[in-house]
Amino acid sequence: QGCVDHPIVLTEAVCNPLYSRQMMSELLFECYQVPKVSYGVDSLYSFYHNKRQNWPCSGLVISSGYQCTHILPVLEGRLDAKNCKRINLGGCQAAVYLQRLLQLKYPGHFAAITLSRMEEILHEHSYIAEDYIEELQKWRCPEYYENNMHKMQLPFSNKLLGSTLTSEEKQERRQQQLRRLQELNARRREEKLQLDQERLDRLLYVQELLEDGQMDQFHKALVELNMDSAEELQSYINKLSLSVEQTKQKILQAEVNIEVDVVDSKPETPDLDPLGSEQSLEDVESINEFEPLFAEEQPEAEKPVAAVQPVFNLAEYHQLFLGTERIRAPEIVFQPSLIGEDQAGIAETMQYVLERYPREQQAVLVQNVFLTGGNTMYPGLKARVQKELLEMRPFLSSFQVHLASSPVLDAWYGARDWAVEYMAREEGWITRKDYEEKGGEYLKEHCASNVYVPIRLPKQVPRTTEALAPSRALTSSTACEQA
Repeated sequence: QGCVDHPIVLTEAVCNPLYSRQMMSELLFECYQVPKVSYGVDSLYSFYHNKRQNWPCSGLVISSGYQCTHILPVLEGRLDAKNCKRINLGGCQAAVYLQRLLQLKYPGHFAAITLSRMEEILHEHSYIAEDYIEELQKWRCPEYYENNMHKMQLPFSNKLLGSTLTSEEKQERRQQQLRRLQELNARRREEKLQLDQERLDRLLYVQELLEDGQMDQFHKALVELNMDSAEELQSYINKLSLSVEQTKQKILQAEVNIEVDVVDSKPETPDLDPLGSEQSLEDVESINEFEPLFAEEQPEAEKPVAAVQPVFNLAEYHQLFLGTERIRAPEIVFQPSLIGEDQAGIAETMQYVLERYPREQQAVLVQNVFLTGGNTMYPGLKARVQKELLEMRPFLSSFQVHLASSPVLDAWYGARDWAVEYMAREEGWITRKDYEEKGGEYLKEHCASNVYVPIRLPKQVPRTTEALAPSRALTSSTACEQA
């Protein structure tokens, strides 16, 4: 219908630029005629969806997605946008790092180690080590390696180069090829006979014009046939008559004989004539395509073909052994230096954000450290965050770490809950009137939204009387000179 007649709840990035929101609002209101729209942050929707009765309104949200990771402090139910921090690492970078590791380890399977397969391996076989260095020391033990190493089977073809067909199967296949060749030759002969018969009838009709004395029509017909004289016409009539008779004899012989003659093993090619070949190029190409398949060979004594045994097991050759790669790929969110990124990890960034608050607010924030996002679904991530907090927090201080019930879908569930609760309210909704009056960058704040910072344009400095004095003096002097 060209419009959307219901409200829309839309997620946006943390501290989204006003220009980006302005473009989206313009698209929704001008193009789709949306009645009202609300913007929110996906991780905050997930935070409020998982909020329980005994949970505090404040907390530290750690949201790790496909492209980046955010540390979001929430104070008294509202986002503190000034102290939000972003790490430009997520699930995408971990999958690319795992792909590079396995391609270097297995250069023979470079093309088979695709990014989509690495994402699947990353989600199903990777985990976060509680102590990365200590875990690497465990992997040095052969027994630990054998017990914790995962094998991945790549797809491969088990076809051997040598033929394993028996002599009876080969004979049956040869008979099928001969029958197909016989049918092809019979069809080619019938088509050639029909074509030659039509040409012969046309030439005989022109000859009858000569015998009846209709010279004008006869000469016109010769010109159309690209011939010069009646002798040339008679010569072509004799050739076509002989060709028609030979084709009829071959058809009769093929119907009598069951076996295909050696002469007919190769499809016939039509004779070239000045009338122009009416045979299409596709027919000739199809014949050439069948030619190597149906070429008949001299019968030889069938020799038993021994099956070629592979020198190694193909299945084992196409296997990937996942060892320390299981912990190295997801570790980059805690140690970005593993892939050469000059950034701080989650633990350092979390400590930096906490140190921007006084001790009382720090104690409140760490009581509700909330993990959400698809990149937080690794086993052991919660224990790793607890270990990092234990190292950075004062002695005997308490903290709580919670993981979203569904890290991938809770943002959608939270947005749904908010839309149902606030559907009849004005809080958080930007109407068409607000858009036209305050611009596309306008945002109505709510519990899961960004903080709205309006555009502040510098005011023009008014011209002072001192600045105007020289111009007035110049005007009076010019007036005196003119007088």
